[in-house]
Amino acid sequence: MSRENVVLGLGGTVDYEVEWNSAVIEGLIQDFAIDAAELDRFVPVDSERNLIVAILAHLRDGVGGEHFITSSDTVKTFASRFQKRITLGGTCVRAALAMARLGIPSTLHLVSIDDTVRRLLPASCTYISSASADSTDPHLIVQFNGGATVHARDIDLRADHPNRIIFTNDPPNTEMVLSPELGNSLKAADVFLISGLNVIKERTVLDARLATLARELQNLPPDAVVVYEDGAFHHPEFAPIVRDFMANTVTVYSMNEDELQTHLNRPVDLLNADDVHAAFRELHRLMPARTTVVHTKYWSLAYGYNAGQWRSCLKGGITMASTRFCHGDTFTPADYEAVGQGPVNALGAQLAAELQHRLSADVECLPALSLVTQTPTTIGLGDSFVGGFIAAITEQKQRLNDPSENAKSAVS
Repeated sequence: MSRENVVLGLGGTVDYEVEWNSAVIEGLIQDFAIDAAELDRFVPVDSERNLIVAILAHLRDGVGGEHFITSSDTVKTFASRFQKRITLGGTCVRAALAMARLGIPSTLHLVSIDDTVRRLLPASCTYISSASADSTDPHLIVQFNGGATVHARDIDLRADHPNRIIFTNDPPNTEMVLSPELGNSLKAADVFLISGLNVIKERTVLDARLATLARELQNLPPDAVVVYEDGAFHHPEFAPIVRDFMANTVTVYSMNEDELQTHLNRPVDLLNADDVHAAFRELHRLMPARTTVVHTKYWSLAYGYNAGQWRSCLKGGITMASTRFCHGDTFTPADYEAVGQGPVNALGAQLAAELQHRLSADVECLPALSLVTQTPTTIGLGDSFVGGFIAAITEQKQRLNDPSENAKSAVS
């Protein structure tokens, strides 16, 4: 499959992935005199002190998230205190990187570019860009492992599960200018991924980008699959606007458990079939998309008409995210195959069976895999899921277009 058949947008990033160090965090708690009562996941991140307050609150609550930070200088100052890796991020880019590990090429739509991006993009990824000049606005990604602890002043925390928090201040992505080359790229696309609209700051900008997208989508072939991956909106009031547009436009509306709970404005017990069933009824009333996909640490599912057609795509997404969790950025096709053969999460399997019984053809639910690793990667797992999901779409389309496969089907 050529690069032009898979177009992934809408913006990429340069990421500073800091290596968790409890001793450094505890020292900063002492230096800034931070107390437990101050911890707040939604504090405005306008200083390094408040950055630490927000990180600790996520650790306390055991959840990930994505937040605006007022200054890139704060990102650089905080990151300089830790060991860090400089990597490429953004849903479309991480999906492309995951697909490239399996030898699947793609075309990326980018809104910023610099020498780091040029150096780190694999040869199988080409790009179009709306940027008129080079720029670098790094995103800070803080990941903590299950069992990570913090003990300082009156703060006593322990993470039950691994997770990550993202902090961004990235003007090219908040402007999200679309390249005039996008329409031509879509003319031969089998799959188009839309992501990244969650960081836009101005309503007028959002309206303009959605209007442009609506025009450009008309360039797609009639049988193209359009996937939207939801994200944590920096301005929550924009979420319903994008939700309504995408629900009426895309083939697959995808999100993780954090976005699910944000849309419903309530927690969801991911292992309680009654609660999950009720959550999907509520979600469908909010956004009656053709197919809704939700991927979680226990299970992933497709909900909507003829949900079973997405079974192999769910499996591909689960396997890709699980492989990255275990092996990081350098996994091989053999790693992917081996991880995919592993045992499933027992609790996820029970939930999947209960939902399948209740909803029949309206749902396809697969359990997550049971994973054991001493060095988990928690960054970009949702993006990797998207890459695996789209990789499976391309494989389905290749089989449909392969004369030998069609001949086999006719004989059978």
